[in-house]
Amino acid sequence: MRFRLTPRDDAFFDLLAVLAGHLAPGADLLAQLIGDDGPDRERFGRRLREAEHEADDAAHEVLRRLNQTFVTPFDRDDIYQLTSALDDCMDAMEAAGDLVVLYQLHDLPPGVSTQVTVLHRAAELTAAVMPKLRTMGEDVRSYWIEINRLENEADRAYRELLALLFQSPRYQESPAAVIELIKLKGVIDTLEQAADAFERVAHLVEALYLKES
Repeated sequence: MRFRLTPRDDAFFDLLAVLAGHLAPGADLLAQLIGDDGPDRERFGRRLREAEHEADDAAHEVLRRLNQTFVTPFDRDDIYQLTSALDDCMDAMEAAGDLVVLYQLHDLPPGVSTQVTVLHRAAELTAAVMPKLRTMGEDVRSYWIEINRLENEADRAYRELLALLFQSPRYQESPAAVIELIKLKGVIDTLEQAADAFERVAHLVEALYLKES
């Protein structure tokens, strides 16, 4: 048994869980925004921005606590990197939703919904694993394995969407169609960045698990 001469602040586990807890509701709002082609889309966009601001506040709380704490439950840089990566997940999801609203895209390819579905599942898994960092049980390992599988699924959806955009005559028949292609590519690129951000969180959790176990 290891003894500590100074107390360790375990509140970081709770703070990280709070931050990650914003991801699934954010992904749900993104899914509603993508699925709504009517006047409610802007409302979902505003709610998604509010959710992103709430996640920012949660991330700032982790960093404030980090600056005030002498002994942390694990390496300070690991806490910082994990906080930043979780925040990046939310930022990318909000940015994708914002682009859909700003670009006024009304006819999204079905593959976009596939991307969002993958993000929603990744968000649920990420929120569920954060409290488990306190004990670093074996179920933490299954988390990053599943996230890696989901990221591969997101990559396939992304590549299929790119192929659709560049091969379909619909997006080549006029200058306006080409502009629509450019707008759609911006959205699917941003959704792919969100999937990459979730994978980065998984890699950080894996590294932390190996370091602490």
